Amino acid sequence: MKNKVKFLLDANVFIEAYRRYYSFDIAPSFWELLEKFAESGKIISIDRIGNELKKGNNDDPLRNWAITNFDQWFMSTDDQNVFSAYRIIIEWVQKQVQFREYAKAEFASVADSWLIAYALAYNHTIVTHEEYNKDAKKRVLIPNVCKAFNIPYINTFDMLRALKAVVSINII
Repeated sequence: MKNKVKFLLDANVFIEAYRRYYSFDIAPSFWELLEKFAESGKIISIDRIGNELKKGNNDDPLRNWAITNFDQWFMSTDDQNVFSAYRIIIEWVQKQVQFREYAKAEFASVADSWLIAYALAYNHTIVTHEEYNKDAKKRVLIPNVCKAFNIPYINTFDMLRALKAVVSINII
């Protein structure tokens, strides 16, 4: 039986949607779709992304949504398969002369490295708004690492298309 593609969401998927084009008051159906696809096992994220989203103030709608509506789909990275993949990824990044040392150190300490490790360990597609940049030096970008490890990555809109999702708009 063919595995279902599981999409693994980066923090910027949630943050950009909330801040720019799918705020809760304008497009609540987007957030309902995320919950629906998470419930059906098609999308997840990781605990470290969840922790980033939950750092907001108590009155932050995105923080509250993440805690109330999506918390169970932030998967634990405390897993031997993920640790092994993380080690492989960090070793690769450390060998790349293209990236500045501070960029390598930052990458090792943020959720991005763990997101990629989870995708590598479990063969998931990463959903991010970052774009590949062969000349990146000051920051280790998710797509650059994905490309090195043949991990598929797409943006939010391509994920929605792949899931055949339709964000509905109601005129009040």
